[in-house]
Amino acid sequence: MNDHAGGPLVAIHEYPTLFRQSPTLMLVLDPDLNIVEATNAYLDATLTTRAQAIGRLIFDVFPDNPEDPQATGVANLRASLERVLRHRSPDTMAVQRYDVRRPNDHGQPEFETRYWSPRNVPVFDPSGQIIYILHRAEDVTDFVKTPPEAPQSPVAAPGAPSVDLLHAELVRRTQELQASNQALRDADNAKTEFLSRASHELRTPMNSVLGFAHLLTIQNLDQPYHDWVVMILKAGRHLLALLDDILDISRIESGHLTVSTQNVPVVSILGDSADLVRTLAQDHDVTMRLPPGSDQTRVTADPNRLRQVLTNLLSNAVKYNRPGGTVTVDLSSTPGGSVRLTVTDTGRGITPDGLRKLFNPFERLDAQKQGIEGTGLGLALSRHLVEVMNGTIMATSTPGTGSSFTVSLPAATDTAGVQDPAAADPRPPVKREYRETRQVLYVEDVTDNVILVEQALRQRPSITLTPAGLGTTALRQAYAELPDLILLDLHLPDIAGEEVMRRLRTESGTRQIPIVILTADATRNTSQRLLDAGADALLTKPVDIPLLLTTLDQFLDN
Repeated sequence: MNDHAGGPLVAIHEYPTLFRQSPTLMLVLDPDLNIVEATNAYLDATLTTRAQAIGRLIFDVFPDNPEDPQATGVANLRASLERVLRHRSPDTMAVQRYDVRRPNDHGQPEFETRYWSPRNVPVFDPSGQIIYILHRAEDVTDFVKTPPEAPQSPVAAPGAPSVDLLHAELVRRTQELQASNQALRDADNAKTEFLSRASHELRTPMNSVLGFAHLLTIQNLDQPYHDWVVMILKAGRHLLALLDDILDISRIESGHLTVSTQNVPVVSILGDSADLVRTLAQDHDVTMRLPPGSDQTRVTADPNRLRQVLTNLLSNAVKYNRPGGTVTVDLSSTPGGSVRLTVTDTGRGITPDGLRKLFNPFERLDAQKQGIEGTGLGLALSRHLVEVMNGTIMATSTPGTGSSFTVSLPAATDTAGVQDPAAADPRPPVKREYRETRQVLYVEDVTDNVILVEQALRQRPSITLTPAGLGTTALRQAYAELPDLILLDLHLPDIAGEEVMRRLRTESGTRQIPIVILTADATRNTSQRLLDAGADALLTKPVDIPLLLTTLDQFLDN
């Protein structure tokens, strides 16, 4: 012990001993739900030794009773822990029956009925990452079931509730809580399903709006018609970006948002984002100052998600700035192996109370009063995206002077796998001829979509397009004509597009034909599933015309 200000301080090395001897029933779990520490009280209550528990998955140490087909302890605990990880907040569970194993007289394990009142609490590191979950439980078995050796006392106080009545009331309330939790889970699943369907229904008409508008931009339109078409494209892409933000928030809440990290050059990504915001900056009379293009600093990140974050930060820095103001981006490395990118504006700044609420979904502070467009999702989404890339984001501000947003990401340890984001960008559509005529079968039941692709392929005169509105029709045509490539929509009136692809891949004559999926389902899980099932490429609606033509060139111009 050390003395401090006249009182004792606990030495750091004594904290594990204090924790283990705490009378509280508690486990410490890592984010993978492995047990890393436990109080002696918890081990005693669950009839478990330290060697049996530490370092193992909690569900392996405490499985369901195999003799009870109605056991839900593991499922309920898993759902609670997943909610903690997903929502980053404590989760209190209803009273649970979760039987524990104990050896019988023959040394064989058997299960003893136990009831618990659990609560799971996240523990964060200084950067805001969840590093542990505290799983605290209270053994309420004696309150839930009446021991046979302790019958109702005949001298109980008049009017006092019996143990049986208390038991029945506790069970009733537990069942109500479980039913409420299930209703919440059902509602959450329904919301996710609704957003998935809404994505498809909204992207389908947007395919025509953006596609035909893009085709008009490559025509020789007189002014002001060309400018009007550009405005349509700009508004349509903004609507699409808002839809993507809503879908991303839903994926985050359901735990389905994933990233694909690689070593990427920060300045290249930043340049892409600046290009997207440049017109907005000109409209607001704001100057952007960026790091030199020769800077080779690299980070480990998902290039698309990083571009999304930086575009949001630059856009906000412009919108919340003052006329004649500046947006400055600084890049630096830290001794701890991180790269910091700071976006600073010269706007009106944010109050301390506003900073506390800044990263909450749909929080726009006083933006509506200022007439600034937005949904309030950008910063909340940016925080989640940075965190899943193992980074942090923070904001500082001085009211009346401006604000700074700093993103810290792991520095790339080597240059392996470096991808230049610009290299993947499709060039503007240029008319070109192939050496031979190519046949493309387009399986699509929406006439507008067929017309759009037909018009886009005027830039590729060597391609003959054959449409098919039904899956069965497409199969007959594919077997008979053996096209050079198949464009395939997933939602068909008769059979699913995935089934069409499966049948094509099982026939020797069509097995090697390239299949490019055109779908309004923008989820990463769907994309990976389709590629695993045999698709050669996947394009998301609204279809980017230059990307469509580039994709066709890759498969047909050889």
